[in-house]
Amino acid sequence: MRTPGSSAQTRKPEESATPESTTPESARPESARPEESAPARQPDGAGPAVHGLSSEARNLHWLLTNLVEEVSGILSVAVVSSDGLLLLSSDPARNAESRPAHRPTGPRGSSADLATIVSGLGSLTLGAAQLMDGGTVKQTVVAMAEGSLFVMAISDGSLLGVHATPDCDMTVVAYHMALFVGRAGHVLTPELRSELRQSMENA
Repeated sequence: MRTPGSSAQTRKPEESATPESTTPESARPESARPEESAPARQPDGAGPAVHGLSSEARNLHWLLTNLVEEVSGILSVAVVSSDGLLLLSSDPARNAESRPAHRPTGPRGSSADLATIVSGLGSLTLGAAQLMDGGTVKQTVVAMAEGSLFVMAISDGSLLGVHATPDCDMTVVAYHMALFVGRAGHVLTPELRSELRQSMENA
């Protein structure tokens, strides 16, 4: 027997479905959200807070987070300006399960150290290319017994550095780095670099 008003609560079978148009934005998977509106999530414990940053800065944080989360074997990422200042970073602490048991967890291997290494390696390879008349340095790879280091130039003179596990797929890492470089190079204006530097200093 129906109670009064029960017909208003009864839904037709076709109405019980939840099409994408009615799915709340917060319930959608991160990868399905548009890049320009996606929240700039960042790896746990890494980098400065993104609140109050411009949409371009938040998008770069979002791209860096995706690079770390989607590519297996990446431990840490740093974007360094042409004058050696850290612009973006991803701390390796979130990937502790991928770190060898004997590896120290202190400052060594942190994003700040990675930025210093990337800047120095970038200067070294640039000087070598000039001496050898080799043209632009597109990518540098250092394969170590217990890790891999990748450095790739961004069009504005900045550098993208990635520290990865020794068993990472180098082709996959390089491909996703190239995607990041292609996207970041279009938006890394002097104003945005200044904003990112200030954000890192205030972190």
